[in-house]
Parts: sequence; C-alpha cells; structure tokens
Amino acid sequence: MTVQQSPAIEHLDVLIIGAGLSGIGAAYYLQRDLPGKRYAILEGRAASGGTWDLFRYPGIRSDSDLYTFGYEFKPWRSDEAIADAAQILDYLRETAHENGIDRHIRYQHKVKSADWCSKSARWTVTVERTDTGEEQRLTCTWLFSAAGYYRYDEGFTPRFEGIEQFAGQVIHPQQWPEDLDYSGKRVLVIGSGATAVTLVPAMTPKAAHVTMLQRTPTYVMNIPQKDPIALLLRRLLPAKQAHQLTRYKNVLLTRGIWLLCQKYPRFARRLIRFLNKRELPEGYPVDEHFNPPYNPWDQRLCAVPDGDLFKCISEGSADIVTDRIRTFTPRGVALESGKELEADIVITATGLNLQLFGGMQIAVDGEPVDFASKVAFKGMMLDGLPNFAFAVGYTNASWTLKVGLLCEHFCRLVGYLDEHGYAFCYPQLPSPDMPTRPLLDFGAGYVQRALPMLPRQGMGAPWLMSMNYLEDAKVLRRGPVLDPNLRFAVAGTPVFPADNASFQPAPA
Repeated sequence: MTVQQSPAIEHLDVLIIGAGLSGIGAAYYLQRDLPGKRYAILEGRAASGGTWDLFRYPGIRSDSDLYTFGYEFKPWRSDEAIADAAQILDYLRETAHENGIDRHIRYQHKVKSADWCSKSARWTVTVERTDTGEEQRLTCTWLFSAAGYYRYDEGFTPRFEGIEQFAGQVIHPQQWPEDLDYSGKRVLVIGSGATAVTLVPAMTPKAAHVTMLQRTPTYVMNIPQKDPIALLLRRLLPAKQAHQLTRYKNVLLTRGIWLLCQKYPRFARRLIRFLNKRELPEGYPVDEHFNPPYNPWDQRLCAVPDGDLFKCISEGSADIVTDRIRTFTPRGVALESGKELEADIVITATGLNLQLFGGMQIAVDGEPVDFASKVAFKGMMLDGLPNFAFAVGYTNASWTLKVGLLCEHFCRLVGYLDEHGYAFCYPQLPSPDMPTRPLLDFGAGYVQRALPMLPRQGMGAPWLMSMNYLEDAKVLRRGPVLDPNLRFAVAGTPVFPADNASFQPAPA
C-alpha cells in the first residue's frame, strides 16, 4: 500500500500583509537591503493599491503632497502636488512593476490567523482564498503587517433615527455604487472631514445642489494644487535631487505648521479664520461653519486644493449647514433647529471603523494575544510578540514618511539577527506595571471609538508612537538596533513575560 504524503508547507523569510502603499514600500526596502530573503505579499482583495483602489467616490485624493506621501526612492513626476486616486494608483503600481514587486503579490489571499511557535521560531499563518473559500497554511520567520488601520468591508455610520423612512438613496463613500447618477439631484453630505470636503466640490458640477451637514466644524485650509518651488527645482536639477529637496522642504514646512498650532493655538486659530474669511463671500458666517471647538491639529486639518470648497460655496452650488440631525424624514432630514433639509441622495461621510492588522487573530505559543494589553515599541513592534512588525504612519504629516523609516529599521533588525545567529527577537516591558497611555494622541472620532481595543504606548522612548519625522530619522535610520528592552533568542527559547529579569538583551 502506498502512503500518500501531505505536501510540504511553504516557508518564507518574510510575509508582508497588504499590497497597498505600506506593503509595496516594505517589499522595496526588503529587496534593496536584504536581497537574499524570500518573501511574499498577501492581499485580500483582487487588486493592489489599498485605500486608493478601494474608494471610488468622486474627487478622491490625497490630502498630503505627493512629494512626501510618495516614496523617498521614487520621485513624484506629476505637476500636481495634490493628486487624485488614479494618479496615486498609477504611481504605486508602476513602483511595484519597475522593481519586480508585483511578481510577489498573491491576490485574494486574506490572512485569518497567525500562530508563533518558539520551538521552531516560526509563524504558522492560516490564509483564506477569498475567490474559492479554500484555506491554506504557510510558515514564515517574520510577519510584517502593512494592512492599514481600518476595516475595508465596512465604514462607520452612526444610528440615525428614522433613516428607514427616507425615500431616496443612502450611500457610504466606502461602498460607492459604480453606476450612481446624481445629475440634477439634491445631494446631502453628512460629515465634515476630509471625505466630505472632497465630495462637495467634486459633485457640484453635475448635482443640482450639494449641502454639507456637519455637527461640528473642521479646520479647512486652502493649499495650492501645484508646488511652484518643486516645479522650479525640477527644471533646474536632476529629478532625484529635485525630489529630495522638495521632500525635505515640505517636511520642514509641515512640521513648522504643526508646531505653530501646538505652541500658539490661539494665534493659529485666528490665522486660519482670517484665511478662511478671505476665501468666502462678504458677510459669510465663518464662525458658525469654520470655527471648531478644539484647537488646530487636535484633529487633522482638511486641505482643499486651490480652495475648491470655498469656490463652490461662493458660487452658490454648495452650502454648509452646522446642526444636529433629529430624524430622517421621507424627504430628507429634520434638524434639531427645526429646519428640514430635502435631498434625493444622502451620503454618510461619517468615518471609518478602525481595525488593526487586517482583523487577524494572533497567538504566541498557543496563548491568544489581546492587542489591548500590548505596548508599542519604536512604533513598529509590540511587547511579547516575536518577529512581528507593523507599519503605522503619521497622523500629523504624510503617512509614508514614517513607513519608509520603519522599513529601513526593520531591515537592519532582521540583518542583525542573521549576522549574530539569533532566530527571533521581541520587545519586553521593563516592568509589567509600566505606566502607559493611549496609542494615539489624536481626537478623530474613528480613533477615539477604537482606543479601548488598541495597544497602548509608554510615557517615553522607546515605547512611544513618535510623530516627529526628524527625530525618527535619527532613531530609526541612524540609531542602534540594540535596545535594553529588546530580547534576542535562539530557536527553542520561550518568550519570557515582562516580570522575568533573568533573560538578558544581546550584547552590543
């Protein structure tokens, strides 16, 4: 009788989760700095691009300039500094193709769980094929989550009283219908964040009228669609040098604006109000619609390229109403002020549902991991999780600035383990009762709703989620890989809890 052997499970050195901005960037640095490593990118959807392929609503764009939102290693060549989703997707996919990264992407592979075994020093990863429903397993030495920070299958919509009686369409931007025809329709956009201020000017050319209904105002800033200094540098210098100088200039500019808002919030508020008033019609109620109850940069500032939102308000094709919804009606929404807003289409631009690591379940040596009990280390690892890294970008600057630095540090760390004969490493808290605070100091609703489920950060380095690019460049790019809180081990060594002081870090 012939004994049929089960096929060997594929093993990879690094498994990257997500083929968006972070995942493609991580693959580039891995190929550049550790060219001998075998890796794959698992993408749950049928296409690359992440956010920029998922969202299909009119006008979708980045609110960061592409000189910093793009990769440091690939110059942004478009004349427009603020780019739409199609331009960003072309840029991402061109990057993947030019570097052979696209050959490593496995589409419709959704990671369900990952289990670490200290004995073998490997992760066993369970993957679902979203096209066939088939379940697969593979192993890897390192797991790198580039899966973003929100649920792709579901946006956030609060409970609206009476919404079932509304006779028109209700749409969330995350599930935008491809065949939606809003020509000549009255459109009501509920929300005041980046999605809302993008949708309103984008829809006015076809809609009969667009109203943005906000519960509280947001800080909105007019920024130029094109960067004249960047265009000048591109004419005078080679593309790479021009890109580097523009990138550094914009890093300093963005950092300066953020520091101004932090140190002098009253002055920053008055300055933004002055600039808004200058863009709007004479007598417009600026303080009613553009004067938030919080300080600038407590939440992210909304950028409007070439003042497009202000222009459509001035032209009368759009307006803003600041009020609270009492209930939906068959014709629209009734507000607490007693006013009713009639609409044919209501768009709930009410935010995201935050989700870490693509929603996968993680266990270490058979013990399920509760992410809420973990603390972030250098903004890229979690205490007690061996050979696990993740990418989370800045909330006060371009996301990609942080991702690039994290990927460089990650590659240096993996290289150190190889060079010194270690199988794995993990951060270890100096004390199980080390003081901590929420992972993100950010007032956005989607963050505040999710804080109880998120890991935490400490009160000082290296347990901080730093939001300072210049400081991170020193620590992550040029600083040492070794840290007293980072444990290095060979296969078979158990993962020690935070209160075990007998296990020493690797020698310098």
